[in-house]
Amino acid sequence: MKRKLIAAIGVAGMMVSIAACGSDSDGDKGGKTEAGGNKNLTVWVMDGSAPQAWIDGVNKEFEAKHPGVKVKVETQAWGGIQEKVTTALSEDTPPDVIELGNTQTTGYAASGGLADLTADKAKLGYDSWNKGILPSAELDGKLFAAPWWAANRVVVYDKAAFKKAGVTPPKTRAEWVEGLKKLKASDPKSQPIYLPGQSWYVLAGFVWDEGGDLAVKDGDKWKGALGTPQAAAAMNFYKELQSFSTAPKDKDEATPQQSVDVVPKGGVASWIGLGWEAGGAIAEIEKAGKKADFGYFPIPGKTADKPGSVFFGGSNLAISERSKNKDLAKEWLALASGKAQMAEYGKATLGGIIPNDPAAQFKPEAGSFAEAMVKAADTGKITPVTEGWANVETDPNPIKDFMTKVLKGEDPQKAGEAADKVITERINQ
Repeated sequence: MKRKLIAAIGVAGMMVSIAACGSDSDGDKGGKTEAGGNKNLTVWVMDGSAPQAWIDGVNKEFEAKHPGVKVKVETQAWGGIQEKVTTALSEDTPPDVIELGNTQTTGYAASGGLADLTADKAKLGYDSWNKGILPSAELDGKLFAAPWWAANRVVVYDKAAFKKAGVTPPKTRAEWVEGLKKLKASDPKSQPIYLPGQSWYVLAGFVWDEGGDLAVKDGDKWKGALGTPQAAAAMNFYKELQSFSTAPKDKDEATPQQSVDVVPKGGVASWIGLGWEAGGAIAEIEKAGKKADFGYFPIPGKTADKPGSVFFGGSNLAISERSKNKDLAKEWLALASGKAQMAEYGKATLGGIIPNDPAAQFKPEAGSFAEAMVKAADTGKITPVTEGWANVETDPNPIKDFMTKVLKGEDPQKAGEAADKVITERINQ
């Protein structure tokens, strides 16, 4: 997930500013021994992921247990990180512990760059990890990382528009659609929901709700799964929602960026977004001298007993296969990703993340984005776990093309079968 965690949860009011941690230098790699025999354990975290107070607490506890070991935390930027990590993992002295986006982990594992942690499951707390986050850390039945945190989308709504239309946050898809109809009747010039045609992470949740998936295992290969009744049902529901929006059918939520280029201009009663997007919208509205009054609710499910499925974007913590300090790295990883420190991490982010262990979830503020996000924690999933998935997301994304075709009138099965040919080819590369 290539986004700053602090941006995702801080601007929206779930956190205030947190300084970046660690050194700006990346010249001192893991495994280096200082004069006197002391060792450096090097940890790479992404810009915005690790609150300073939390990382200081982890390192203080770790260094107290391991005299002579100094943990060096080095902050990395998301831009160009895949190439940088690939290079680092091939070197003789790579960083010992690395934060990886949860959709990137399997690719590095397949390349042989990550240490196999399967034998360390008990030490790391494997059995208590969130089952929706966990698959991103595994490949072919082996464990290559510890899940760290995740975040998901919710529905952001204008409280004034909902109040005027007599609409309350829905619990089911049917209630959601009825509410959109009321919003349309209340203000015909406003969009009941802003929903671009290619918000494919949103569609993925609908596909999962129908019991389908974007791709499935077929023997020792993978194949696309959009030419199915489940995907058709999901896309037809997406099409129904999108009919209440004037957003472009051939663009995603970033083109234009819905949070700063669309919502602040007004005329949008609701939209689906991440925490950093909600925060961005609030900032833009306040910059214009106006007041933002948003409410938040989980994406509704087919029935009221549970919210709709959502895509979990987030990060994992892995150990370099070539680390010279694997045993120490595993000790640090077990501490940082353990229940006690994950509970502290939740406090540091004011509940703005889904921790790897549900028991470590910090209770977020009532009415906040985080509260709505956490309500969907049990319905979170990730994209198919295979190193070839990254090829599917490469532009032109066949899932996006599928969506646009259906929104413009093409039969879902026909469009899905065409997309499946591309997905199948790419995912097996």
